[in-house]
Amino acid sequence: MGALFGPADAAACIAVPRPEDDKYSRGVLGVAAGSAAYPGAAVLVVEAALRTGVGMVRYLGAGRPTRLVLQRRPEAVTSDGRVQAWVVGSGQDPDALDEYSASVRDRALADAAPTVIDAGALGLVERAEGARVLVPHAGELARMLGRDREEVLADAPGAALEAASRWQAVVLLKGHTSYVADPDGGLLDVSCAPAWTATAGAGDALAGILGALLATHHLELDADPGAAAPLAATAAVLHGLAAERASGGGPFTVLDLCAELPAVVRELLRG
Repeated sequence: MGALFGPADAAACIAVPRPEDDKYSRGVLGVAAGSAAYPGAAVLVVEAALRTGVGMVRYLGAGRPTRLVLQRRPEAVTSDGRVQAWVVGSGQDPDALDEYSASVRDRALADAAPTVIDAGALGLVERAEGARVLVPHAGELARMLGRDREEVLADAPGAALEAASRWQAVVLLKGHTSYVADPDGGLLDVSCAPAWTATAGAGDALAGILGALLATHHLELDADPGAAAPLAATAAVLHGLAAERASGGGPFTVLDLCAELPAVVRELLRG
């Protein structure tokens, strides 16, 4: 087991805007996620990132998810430009992706900016040029490692550490208890989420939260790529606490979870 990482630790990893900041210095997150088959993933990634706190979210994708993103979040920018971190792969099937979305995904992976690699991009991890943060669930990690899902679940910390070493990446293995492993053998345990969080779209929200944290800390990550591990653990804490607030002991939707993120951030900063 690794070191427990909780709300007090997460509070220290939240970037608070300064009076002199603008939208660029606060961080620009690029999102290459969603597809014609899974357009909602794009909406959830963008929604979660904006509610976590970031200077700008730049969404680049196919027509249908782009329209849905703008309907939900008109402040999202859908033109090309400067990006300081990426979320790649959420809501994408690599074998059934339109040409434009695939080209954006490939360009994001080739960028030197820190990159959250999720779902349909996990199999392309070796293409990533920037600091890599993988966010698989147990089934996805099992496929990456060539194992059975049950084998991964039997030793989730060990599987996360093996993947972190193999791909020289930070690995956030999602679950009721999430494990964050780094390439140097460090391991953090996060257990904040209620069981109700096992619902479609929750992983997309987690990717958006993490992407926002990477973007707001891009200068720290340039100086110390090892800072990605506590940021990944912070994303898991924010996600879990927002789920707890949204649930109140019962079921909730992922947009409910996203709506609770500003209050969670505020409470953590207040101590």
